[in-house]
Amino acid sequence: MNNRTINGYRFKWDRENSMFECRGSVHYDDYHDETPEPKLWESAKLLERMLFSEGFIPEANYSEKGWVEVTIQK
Repeated sequence: MNNRTINGYRFKWDRENSMFECRGSVHYDDYHDETPEPKLWESAKLLERMLFSEGFIPEANYSEKGWVEVTIQK
């Protein structure tokens, strides 16, 4: 796997954890929980669909501080 750029966001491949990751700015939902910036999340979901079409089983998630991850299931 190699790093991928989706809609201007660079998703770095983390071989050890079998995932792509990218960090954007932090946003907050109606409950004041941290969420990634909307365009970054859309890009992560697009990467998820692309990987699925390539035969992988991906799962897009996000965590704190603006991070999104697209994990490849083993």
